[in-house]
Amino acid sequence: MAIQTERLEIAVGGETMGGYLARPEGDGPFPGVIVWMEIFGVNAHIRDVTERVASEGYVALAPDFFHRSLPGVELEYDENGMAQGMKALGSLDADEMIADAKAALATLRARPETTDKVGAMGFCIGGHMTYLTACETDVAAAASFYGGGIAAPQGPGGKDSTLSRTAKISGHLLCLFGGKDLLIPPDQVTAIRASLGKAGTRHEVVIYEPADHGFFCDQRATHHEASAKDAWSRVKTLFAQELKP
Repeated sequence: MAIQTERLEIAVGGETMGGYLARPEGDGPFPGVIVWMEIFGVNAHIRDVTERVASEGYVALAPDFFHRSLPGVELEYDENGMAQGMKALGSLDADEMIADAKAALATLRARPETTDKVGAMGFCIGGHMTYLTACETDVAAAASFYGGGIAAPQGPGGKDSTLSRTAKISGHLLCLFGGKDLLIPPDQVTAIRASLGKAGTRHEVVIYEPADHGFFCDQRATHHEASAKDAWSRVKTLFAQELKP
């Protein structure tokens, strides 16, 4: 499917959040999907994912939730990029993240070619952001890739833990983890699975035993092709079932 891309500026509480949008050609209507970045910004990988989502028939938007600390940053997958990204990660605040999610959702729904159905997906801190978005908005489907810190005692900025918000989820949630991911220990995955089950949330938790953190990104040393391929298939199925008529 042919697509078009553009850069956006999104108003959030008197500030401006950048975004990269990809959409199918034509009038639609098309469902929307928010694509939440890693700590490396809306870089080439995230733009590629956004375009892949658009090619499946969605209006896809990748917002820059580092707009308060490192606006517009695009970091490399190296030690320097990791250091800068982790510093920006430490400045995140859950209330501000929720405001960004609601602004991104409103931006998609305000477009003339979109439907009211919106999903979300994201990677690492973006996977956390996806889970938080599912808790605090009415997205119909969400795919969280190796979301770190979801089961931490406190949420970003010392706010209520993201896991404690699970009962608020109304959509269908897919959580994808690597079995070799030392950044997200097995007990945290177990806690997420238990919380979703207790809340009665429609969900799947998938663990790819041979995969490490970042397995979906083909620009990282930890890329695991088989796991990434299966995960993408699951995401496509989820969005087709929950977002399309």
